[in-house]
Amino acid sequence: MTQMTSLSGASAGRFTFGTMQWGGRADAAESREMFDACRAAGLVHFDTAHLYCDGRSEELLGDFAKDCRDELMIATKVGYTGGAGRENILRTFDVSRTRLQMDVVDLLYMHRFDDQTPLDETFETLAKLQSDGLIRYIGVSNYAAWQVMKAQAVAASFGTRIDAIQPMYSLVKRQAEVEIFPMAADQDIAVVPYSPLGGGLLTGKYARGETGRLTEDSRYAARYAPDWMHEAAKGLSNIAGREGLEAATLAVAWAARHPIAPAPIISAKSAQQLVPSLAAVGFDLMDDLYDEIAALTPTPAPATDRLEEA
Repeated sequence: MTQMTSLSGASAGRFTFGTMQWGGRADAAESREMFDACRAAGLVHFDTAHLYCDGRSEELLGDFAKDCRDELMIATKVGYTGGAGRENILRTFDVSRTRLQMDVVDLLYMHRFDDQTPLDETFETLAKLQSDGLIRYIGVSNYAAWQVMKAQAVAASFGTRIDAIQPMYSLVKRQAEVEIFPMAADQDIAVVPYSPLGGGLLTGKYARGETGRLTEDSRYAARYAPDWMHEAAKGLSNIAGREGLEAATLAVAWAARHPIAPAPIISAKSAQQLVPSLAAVGFDLMDDLYDEIAALTPTPAPATDRLEEA
């Protein structure tokens, strides 16, 4: 699958920068440094959301993007809170456009699946935003493959389609390989996965006794609690040391190397912390090294109940 083929005519690039920490862990100056570092590395795809840092993330991205807007792919997300109904989508997206100082947003995601709202209402609203020229592409985040296919059929009834999906994916979170990636390839949906560093686990910093999300946020601590994940992180650090690289560089490069050609979302709280992830932009991960890294974690079983035939 050619990189981001579903985003026809868009040069979104092989990597994405996520602004989740802008205006929170990263202040305005630190955020600007990261934006400039990303642009210097050739990144054009920037991802935010209505709820990130109570809107400060969108505001900062809007400020930074003003002078080069036409060169960028800007994505935001709505519907994490308040549901996927028409009123909530329109109200929050209008606020997001104001914060971003943009009449048009390239890619709008539904931030998560809402089983309390008819898909017809959600995708009729998105189709109208698209036909009105307020968004270019439609995306979904945190949807299961079956939810995407159900929504894709509904979107088609309104003359549009889902163009991108944002799942969790890393060396220690490989479930997306089972159904989401094959579905995306079949439907020509761009894959923009988040958390390629596994909440920082794959940088090796927790093994060194450092702190971060896994020590400060109970959700991340539970998500990356299994011992085998921590053993995989140690194994990755060992390989990185042997190769003279940072573990974060290998983790990001590995996530980008899957045949589906994902565009992983990298992020950080400072330009210095971002350096190893950005190094993956120019790193060519060879097949043998990709396979060695992949062997550190279990390959998830295929989506069938006849595993003996798989």
